[in-house]
Amino acid sequence: MQYKELGSTGEKIPAIGIGTWKLRTANADVVPAIKEGFGLGMKFVDTAEMYGTEDMVGEAVHGEKGIFIATKVSPDHFHYKDVKNACGRSLKELGVKRIDLYQLHWPNSRIPIAETMKAMEELVEEGKIRHIGISNFSVEEMEDAMAALKTHEIVSNQLEYSLLVRDIEDEVLGYCRKNKMTVIAYSPLARGLLFEPRNNGLLQVLLEIGKKRRKSAAQVALAWVISKADVVTIPKAANVEHMRENAGASEIKLTAAEIDRINGFLGDLSERPVTERLNKFTKYTASFWSPVMRFREKVRRKRR
Repeated sequence: MQYKELGSTGEKIPAIGIGTWKLRTANADVVPAIKEGFGLGMKFVDTAEMYGTEDMVGEAVHGEKGIFIATKVSPDHFHYKDVKNACGRSLKELGVKRIDLYQLHWPNSRIPIAETMKAMEELVEEGKIRHIGISNFSVEEMEDAMAALKTHEIVSNQLEYSLLVRDIEDEVLGYCRKNKMTVIAYSPLARGLLFEPRNNGLLQVLLEIGKKRRKSAAQVALAWVISKADVVTIPKAANVEHMRENAGASEIKLTAAEIDRINGFLGDLSERPVTERLNKFTKYTASFWSPVMRFREKVRRKRR
């Protein structure tokens, strides 16, 4: 497994971790799959109170050692007391005494970021979290969040990034690198869009590169994401087979020629896929829909 430094902390985390979004609706092999990932070196797992999967992650990490646990507080919980209470609930769900990386899930301009960050810094001082992270923050939002901190730093920004969704390359990726923030890439396979017929040219290139290495197209796509400096990724896998496939991508180190060949099929950044437009709408309405999502996942959990 490849490892990369988390921000400027000096601590290294796996380049390929485990994502858990929408795993509540997956089959019963989820917990064994996560444990399999740990055994393969993917000792970095990401969840969120909004996902409704913190209890599943807690079940998977029970009895394990050296697991880096990341979770997120929902944007409608950004008031000072709400952050503190949300963290307490997450600790209980996860069954741990301290969270390694606690992230602000989406920006919320309706609540002063200084109020939110005050709570986050206190959680560090209280020993309930180790590092502060953000998710889906733009450059301007990152600047505001950083300025609101007094004694600690932001170590990461979790963002959607893949061969097809590349809008962070405009400004965000460079800003994170300059300020020593690790980019945690979610949906690294473009939510399955990578395998649609319209992207067949790119897919054939991935298949050809993978064939020489006895790897799949998905593994090559993951390898492209982590070939970027300071970028790690958290693909999800609902079964052991897919978890093994994800872990195997870490063994690939693409050559400059292979990266150039892949990049030749990516198209112009001005050609935005619909997911990028949806993300912008999602960001600015997050404080409204996040409670609904949490309620929905709570209902699913009861049905499990």
